[in-house]
Amino acid sequence: MSEVTTPQVRPTRPYFSSGPCAKPPGWDASKIATESLGRSHRAKIGKTRLAYCIDLMREMLQLPDTHRIGIVPGSDTGAFEMAMWTMLGARPVTTLAWESFGEGWVTDAAKQLKLDPTVVRADYGQLPDLGQVDWSNDVLFTWNGTTSGVRVPDGDWIPADREGLSFADSTSAVFAYDMPWDKIDVATFSWQKVLGGEGGHGVLILGPRAVERLENYTPAWPLPKVFRLVSKGALSEGVFKGETINTPSMLAVEDAIFALEWAKSLGGLDGLKARSDANAAALDKIVADREWLSHLAADPASRSKTSVCLSVAGADADFIKKFAALLEKEGAAYDIAGYRDAPPGLRIWCGATVDTADIEALGPWLDWAYASLSA
Repeated sequence: MSEVTTPQVRPTRPYFSSGPCAKPPGWDASKIATESLGRSHRAKIGKTRLAYCIDLMREMLQLPDTHRIGIVPGSDTGAFEMAMWTMLGARPVTTLAWESFGEGWVTDAAKQLKLDPTVVRADYGQLPDLGQVDWSNDVLFTWNGTTSGVRVPDGDWIPADREGLSFADSTSAVFAYDMPWDKIDVATFSWQKVLGGEGGHGVLILGPRAVERLENYTPAWPLPKVFRLVSKGALSEGVFKGETINTPSMLAVEDAIFALEWAKSLGGLDGLKARSDANAAALDKIVADREWLSHLAADPASRSKTSVCLSVAGADADFIKKFAALLEKEGAAYDIAGYRDAPPGLRIWCGATVDTADIEALGPWLDWAYASLSA
């Protein structure tokens, strides 16, 4: 083959990792407020900034007053496990898994909590039959599968008169889709995904039915301190007003506030969705124009608009590793190899903190890497 021509235009910000994700455009460490650093999170300034962060999240998520929102330890994983350990066991459990994090909740429910859950699975790239879910059970699922690029299309499959609670791991979905909060009893996420924030902290959202469960049910197993949301039979309301269970990183909180204020400057949720939709559309065009590239999630109705997973014709894990390494060496794309448990392929973050022009500039670099390795 003839020598492969190197593209001349690189993405300005080649940050396509699916977590931690790209910082918001214009981000700089010098722009982060620092007055709360070195102060107690229990001091007035600390509690004020934590409460402000919660208020901004509520506003940007368009979260109704019926739902509480709190900052908890352990990123999205910590938030989801907190919900599982404190609320499951009151009724039968169904776990849905079509990617690695959903499988993680299956393991927790079956092997750690020993609840003998009903497990509904689908292969990577597919969505299970949501119509077979028994809503007399508590139901655990990922709204947007970060490692498979598959999401639930909407909340229509969740009945309004459900008996069980809906537990939605929403970490790659919030700030990118319209979330039907009336259908969600428990939602979790972390700042490191769609906001491009720092890791280590999770966010726990509780609807009124989840609060009722917490206040009227005591699990059979002991709870570590960082999971305790109830005191003397009542919800610990302070957790949802900025009085965190453990000491938070105020630097991470200030970083999240920066991202949320940036989101507000765009017009809030509508602005964030528009950016993510434009990024996903730009990547769709790149895929459509190349025979060797395809979506792992075949059905557009259940295809993620944030963590987009792609298949490369004839590629194995070694090919993908070299593909991603070539682009990183050139400064054209960082961290785009698919998740280790997923089929070999690429994963490109299209959330709102990525610029559409950088997605568009990525196309020729994908061609270059594929041609270079094929040669």
